[in-house]
Amino acid sequence: MAKRRFKNKKVRYVAIGAAITTGAAVATVLLPSANAAEEKTPEEIIRLCERTKVLNGKKQSLQDFGGHGIAGPSFESDTCDFVETKFETFDGPKEKVTVDFPNCEPNATEPAKVDTTWKATVGQGEGKYTATQQGAGGGLFGALSGSWLKHKGTTDLTLETVTAGDKEARDVPVGKVLHVEFTPKMQRMTGEWRVKIEARSATTTTNAVPEQNYTAPDVVEGPVTLPGAAGAPGIADGEPKAVLTDC
Repeated sequence: MAKRRFKNKKVRYVAIGAAITTGAAVATVLLPSANAAEEKTPEEIIRLCERTKVLNGKKQSLQDFGGHGIAGPSFESDTCDFVETKFETFDGPKEKVTVDFPNCEPNATEPAKVDTTWKATVGQGEGKYTATQQGAGGGLFGALSGSWLKHKGTTDLTLETVTAGDKEARDVPVGKVLHVEFTPKMQRMTGEWRVKIEARSATTTTNAVPEQNYTAPDVVEGPVTLPGAAGAPGIADGEPKAVLTDC
């Protein structure tokens, strides 16, 4: 009978710490791997970050990401911090925010006076791997809101949109059509999320777990937001401009 040859294969098992219905800690089996950090996708690392015990220096509760002490997601990492490497501001896309105001009558001889009342809505932050709303605490975006404070202007990333608006009397010259455009001021923060799972010694129910460190790059954008009056939501910063075209 021919002999069958079996090749040795290294197999790594990972059981992420979801709580079981009895409330006891789930056993985690993790064999050391030199390439452990390379074996997770950015999306998986972001998940570890969302479900971390301490996010950007602030302790999380299970309810912050929809977890539950008995049945539901539990903590999956010990710490996660966003480390900024670059910050920049830029103009967002122009938006036409009023109807046209024409002064095109054949017998017109004087400028037409009009009230240009306008309102613009600017979508809030967007990240490479993160979404705007994530759980009760605002998730990763909520944690990032404070990071904008050291820069000019603020961005409250727990809100979905911010608005700007104004009302101004303007003159429309004879033979011209007027409308108002709004260009929002935007800001972009480049950096990476750094996740740490601390080493754990073996117990009677769990194997030893080596320290694990993961990083995922992220680019987060959002509008520059001016403080609102009397605690109201912030107002989108930007530049309104009257635009004149020929009739």
